[in-house]
Amino acid sequence: MNDPLAARVRPTDLSDVVGQRHLLAPGKPLYNMIESGNIPNLIFYGPSGTGKTTVASIIARKTNRALHRLNGTNASTKDIKDIVAQLDTFEAPNGVLLYLDEIQYFNKRQQQSLLEYIENGKITLIASTTENPYFYIYPAVLSRSTVFEFKSVAWQDIVPAIKRGLDILCDEHSVKAQVQEGVFDKIAHGCGGDVRKALNSIENCFYSSPTANGEKAITLETAGELTQKSAVRYDREGDEHYDIISAYQKSMRGSDPDAAIHYLARLLEAGDLPSACRRLMVCACEDVGLAYPQIIPIVKAAVDAAMMVGLPEARIPLADAVILVAMSPKSNSGNNAIDAAVADVKNGKYGPVPRNLQNKHYDGEDAEVKGQFYVYPHEFENHWVKQQYMPTVLNGTKYYEPGNNKNEQSFKAYWDKIKGNDKS
Repeated sequence: MNDPLAARVRPTDLSDVVGQRHLLAPGKPLYNMIESGNIPNLIFYGPSGTGKTTVASIIARKTNRALHRLNGTNASTKDIKDIVAQLDTFEAPNGVLLYLDEIQYFNKRQQQSLLEYIENGKITLIASTTENPYFYIYPAVLSRSTVFEFKSVAWQDIVPAIKRGLDILCDEHSVKAQVQEGVFDKIAHGCGGDVRKALNSIENCFYSSPTANGEKAITLETAGELTQKSAVRYDREGDEHYDIISAYQKSMRGSDPDAAIHYLARLLEAGDLPSACRRLMVCACEDVGLAYPQIIPIVKAAVDAAMMVGLPEARIPLADAVILVAMSPKSNSGNNAIDAAVADVKNGKYGPVPRNLQNKHYDGEDAEVKGQFYVYPHEFENHWVKQQYMPTVLNGTKYYEPGNNKNEQSFKAYWDKIKGNDKS
């Protein structure tokens, strides 16, 4: 009973694994591989508590191989060499199955040390990671492995695992449990698709609930107090962080206020106020921009207010601003213009500043033409006069294309008329 409940509940057969039907339903590639016993090097990636370790254990049992577990946070190259030393001994007659958890913490040299052994088939590698393997795993290891994505488990699928865990606890302590309606759903919803955390929650509820006449009374209040807010907690350096803030900005850009508010709530519940403010400010400039230029100081004021008052009150000005950005007309013309101009500069496509724009008030003796010849626009009708502003090499280049919105089209019409470009 010293093992965590999650370890004691761990399934020993594929049919008992919670979720992952896209991988483990009969006929699916991973299911067929495991059932055949012909296991290639595998990489499992996905959130914590989704069954990666469980499936690795089942594979070891089905293939009758010695299973060695290492964790990338504290394992070393020496640990790998120690495992290799067991090859072709009575301890590992069928080879070794190496389960390397959190492989993203292995550096390039450590991952390279695996190559020789996984290529000759003496070691079958099953690596797991919560991060995108295409970013964090050495390409040579990746190319010799088959990648499978484990997904967050739906809350409905987690409920049976919670009930099974509670049954085990009751049997171990020879008690019965009286569970208030809604407890299982509360825990399943609150664990964020992580079965391990759901089992930890029911275990905490079990031990913290009073016993009377051989019966535990587990209430909804207790479940609410002890259930972790895993659904909204994430590693700020991990993929989920970037997924959420990406969805947040894309929802505002896509003019979906409900989705934008949802992702704002997830950021705020995770305590990530800076990311919520920064992306909101960026979206106001990049995606609304010149279609509603006044939005920039409005959003800046909301962000300043949010940073000043802090959480939880910061949610109010941010919610107002997020909805405003989502519902505003959109234009990325300013963003496109500066991106195109920067690209030209980076590619060396620029030239000398035209003479009339230079900050010179005198001519050297070597100047072929004396005089700057700058024309002051305010001395002319409508405060405009035709003269060269672009470097000669870029004359005629257009970076800015007005967006199809009221503001930009009205500005365009105004200047077309003044500059003589009005086709009407």
